[in-house]
Amino acid sequence: MKESSLSQVETVLDRFVLWLERYGGTSWDHQTYFASPIGRRAKALYYRNKALGTMAVAPMILSEAIAPSARRLFSERLRFPIADAHYAMGFAFKARAYGDSAAQAQAARFLAELERSRCSGYQEWCWGYPFDWETRHGTIRRGTPLITTTPYVYEAFREVHTVDGNSRWLAAMESIVRHATKDIEDYPYSETASTCSYTPFDKGGIINASAYRAAMLTWASVDFNETRYWDIAERNLNFVLETQRPDGSWPYSIEGERDFVDHFHTCFVLKALAKIDQVRPGDACRQAINKGIQYYLGNLLDEQKLPKPFSKAPRMTVYRRELYDYAECINLCVLLRDRIEEMGSVLDHVIADLLARWVKSDGSFRSRELWLSWDNVPMHRWAQSQMFRSLSLFVLKERDSQAANRVA
Repeated sequence: MKESSLSQVETVLDRFVLWLERYGGTSWDHQTYFASPIGRRAKALYYRNKALGTMAVAPMILSEAIAPSARRLFSERLRFPIADAHYAMGFAFKARAYGDSAAQAQAARFLAELERSRCSGYQEWCWGYPFDWETRHGTIRRGTPLITTTPYVYEAFREVHTVDGNSRWLAAMESIVRHATKDIEDYPYSETASTCSYTPFDKGGIINASAYRAAMLTWASVDFNETRYWDIAERNLNFVLETQRPDGSWPYSIEGERDFVDHFHTCFVLKALAKIDQVRPGDACRQAINKGIQYYLGNLLDEQKLPKPFSKAPRMTVYRRELYDYAECINLCVLLRDRIEEMGSVLDHVIADLLARWVKSDGSFRSRELWLSWDNVPMHRWAQSQMFRSLSLFVLKERDSQAANRVA
């Protein structure tokens, strides 16, 4: 990466921090339309009766396509634990990159927000969504623990603990791991593999959920020198490995109804495998990564090496490109560019396009490139916070590399 590009990214991050201070910790969301009572009823009807449901959701889909700012008519701004976790990690990376005590303090403030927002009614610490989420299997009520959210919070406490060594964060990590092993269920998939539940109440089958849990418990097995955590993680890891298709892709789930392959869920799985391989290297994991990356490069990037939302869209979409895909692409490239040369080239293209087209004058990022315009509504969970974390990690790794080169 050119020195000028690094400087540009650092400037963008500085401006983003100023925007974040002005804007505050709440925002609208990708799910704002369908988190409202009327939106939930429309979505539930769609799952029961596709013809009638399509008519019910069509006005909201149309609004999202041509007037995305209208989502503020459906719900108030909310605070999202998954976003607070990403912001905490981003500030922790900035603190490490610059020795910045102000960034360290910011990271701790976001962890304090997470301490307040954990799910009530559970002995151990866990997090979910702050809205009722309508799914094809029913309503997941706000405050229900999600194994796709809680591992990000574990990682946030872990990264800030790396900076300041505060035992308060370590105690939170211990509680999170107890939740992930006690409240999240395992269901056998094969003699060597198990799928974990998405919440404490479902039967599993979602591939990225098992990947998240496997990565978190792999870290925990080292963080707390506890082999039992690796025993659980290994079975979830094997589920991910065994469900990889011959072409290298993963469907969203094994149930058959949701067999689409999209960009950011593929990144979720691959980055979990990359993190596991850093801690517990293994041939099977490495082979799955290599095979998955070949699919990723050939099917989830366009001719400009920019992220495509789907390898094949399962339905009509209202957007061309998604900030979330850019954020997760940068994450994956930073993790794997030293191992897979082409990921470095992808990283250059994605950051160049981000800097050229996605940064707004107020310091925030555009949320989506629609077919005819842009969705400029800033959404912390979708994906202002993810982009902040990705770019902060990129800067940390670039500065570490420069320091190592100077020493050499």
